[in-house]
Amino acid sequence: MACLGVLKQEIQAVSAGFPSDHGRFAITSATVDELTCRFIDHQGKKHVIHANITETYPSTPPVWFSESEDSQVTVALTGLSETSGLDNHLLHQVRRLIRQLCAAFSVPEPPELKRLDEGYYNPAPPAGAAADGGGPHSHHAKHHHHAHLGAGSSSASHHAAKDAMASSDDDLMEDEEEDSEDEDEIALDMEDVENVSKKARQEEEIHSEHVQVLERLKAKQRGDYLKGTVSGSVQATDRLMKELRDIYKSPSFKSGSYQVELVNDSLYEWNVKIMRVDPDSPLADDLRKLKEKEGKDHILLSFMFKDTFPFDPPFVRMVHPVLHGGYVLDGGALCMELMTPQGWSSAYTVEAVIMQLSATLVKGKARIKFDAPRGTYSLARAQQSFRSLVHIHEKNGWFTPPQADG
Repeated sequence: MACLGVLKQEIQAVSAGFPSDHGRFAITSATVDELTCRFIDHQGKKHVIHANITETYPSTPPVWFSESEDSQVTVALTGLSETSGLDNHLLHQVRRLIRQLCAAFSVPEPPELKRLDEGYYNPAPPAGAAADGGGPHSHHAKHHHHAHLGAGSSSASHHAAKDAMASSDDDLMEDEEEDSEDEDEIALDMEDVENVSKKARQEEEIHSEHVQVLERLKAKQRGDYLKGTVSGSVQATDRLMKELRDIYKSPSFKSGSYQVELVNDSLYEWNVKIMRVDPDSPLADDLRKLKEKEGKDHILLSFMFKDTFPFDPPFVRMVHPVLHGGYVLDGGALCMELMTPQGWSSAYTVEAVIMQLSATLVKGKARIKFDAPRGTYSLARAQQSFRSLVHIHEKNGWFTPPQADG
């Protein structure tokens, strides 16, 4: 609750300082889940930028990404993912972002930035930039969009918990705002902010072997940058680093529900092993038999990410074992609206997708085909069947519930 209260204060601070009609940097919508802002450069061009505030905030910073293709915007967002401690907080992130954008485009810093530096805010933000809603990216709109993820989603449960906290805290926040109407400005309690941050960091430690993976990836990225052999995109690389870091901190990952391995240390290709499914399902019985027969105790999925992630979904296919049912198509592709361009949202976390895939296999009554010939699943066949699937559903829509496997 203390953490949510601090976040709301910071949202109010940036929304009040940079309202939706600001001529240089405007907060166009803000909730406890996400923030959307607009930067206008020296030529009058508008750059729309988003921040997702994930369940690991504030021990990790918000996830920033932009619809702008300008490399200077991308570079400005890159440094925001490498912060720690107090610098992870929204107030500090927005200040840093404005400074970097102004420097990149050689425009003067707006005078309102000085007020944020001093840690003050007007307790009554203008209409259209309120802390608990406004615009198409409002909290409730996002909840509706997350319905794709279903009950198996850790992300969905996280947002539901945030909703409950937000609604129970709204009255308190309104009272505080009324009490302070006569005051010009209120100082943020930075000691409280730092205490919240310290507690979050202690609760979300990463195992040493996974810290080594992250450090190795960072070193490889630095080396590629110096050699001029950078692969992927800065935006996708930053987001994938954050997704991997969040997974390493996740209770589901730590408890062994699933495992993640990078193929050839590439952030853009993951092997995901689902170690546990619903223990009462026939699929769980089949997995026990698979362990007795072949010594394998998991379902192996391949995740391939494009340079355009998170705006485009990863391509996910089944690698092993061969399944019947469970919405798995020829070659191992998956018949799920969630994984198509139409059903995808850049707000979805990779862990939420993994959890939903696991739940969908059980829901679709997947069973292992122990007599399946070798080579049943392949990347080429999976891509072909997935392209056909997307084409069919673009023309005919999606059946709810599915009338067949796909």
